[in-house]
Amino acid sequence: MLSASVPNNTAFHPSTFILLGIPGMQDQHVWVAVPFCSMYILALVGNGTTLYIIMTDRTLHEPMYLFLCLLSLTDLVLCSTTLPKMLTIFWFRSHLISYHGCLTQMFFVHAVFATESAVLLAMAFDRYVAICRPLHYTSILNATVIGKIGLACVVRGLIFVFPFVILIERLPFCGHHIIPHTYCEHMGIAKLACASIKPNTIYGLTVALSVTGMDVILIAASYGLILQTVLRLPSKDAQFRAFSTCGAHICVILVFYVPAFFSFFTHRFGHKVPPHVHIILANLYLLVPPVLNPLVYGINTKQIRLRIVGFFVGRR
Repeated sequence: MLSASVPNNTAFHPSTFILLGIPGMQDQHVWVAVPFCSMYILALVGNGTTLYIIMTDRTLHEPMYLFLCLLSLTDLVLCSTTLPKMLTIFWFRSHLISYHGCLTQMFFVHAVFATESAVLLAMAFDRYVAICRPLHYTSILNATVIGKIGLACVVRGLIFVFPFVILIERLPFCGHHIIPHTYCEHMGIAKLACASIKPNTIYGLTVALSVTGMDVILIAASYGLILQTVLRLPSKDAQFRAFSTCGAHICVILVFYVPAFFSFFTHRFGHKVPPHVHIILANLYLLVPPVLNPLVYGINTKQIRLRIVGFFVGRR
């Protein structure tokens, strides 16, 4: 049915792709869209509110809040890269996406994911310096350093992801154009090719393990050093607050990385994983963190929580 709406294009690159949605759940797309749409609205409101409060309150222009501001911005871009198109697939059966539109979406999905991974690493480093080197905090993380870290996060994502576009451009597709997914991502597109995708697989594994994998290792090391310092605190109450904060951060980090790595490795090794399970998890790692991050990093922070309460009370 879907293929009939696409021209019979057997050129090197198809003019359009068809995003199938969630395989095996096409009949439930209308209802599946409801929780996804609700989570998207929560992500927009939560991150938008966090950005507004930090940007309009000069007392919050400190390293921790500036990193949180960058995290909220990447969260907004991350979920907005895929959710609007996904909802049009679910509600309006708008499955078509142009070839270049698909590559653009693929680029931003992977680039923003890599950027957010780097931002989470920067925030872990910020907490490490604040707790383990408090006397040197302002000298280590001054405005210039924060600006350079933010720029490095973005540039790193762009540099490592741009080769994905080149690797896809070199592939012939021989008329294959149906992607069993809700959005365009590197291996999902590459698997449609009628040529060897070994370079795509090797480079994808290299980026996942050496870039994102290294971020995970460094984040774990930072929180390990933080916990060592916290255990030396004389006050049990201070230990409890630190443990609860770090525990919440670690849970959000796991929600970000575990589904992402599951989706990534399923493309290569998980041939027995049901397609709908793979696709749902691939959507969750782009949507759940943007919903949870404002709650864990923002509202869980006393200064931001007080300003949110003050903002809504003042509106009455």
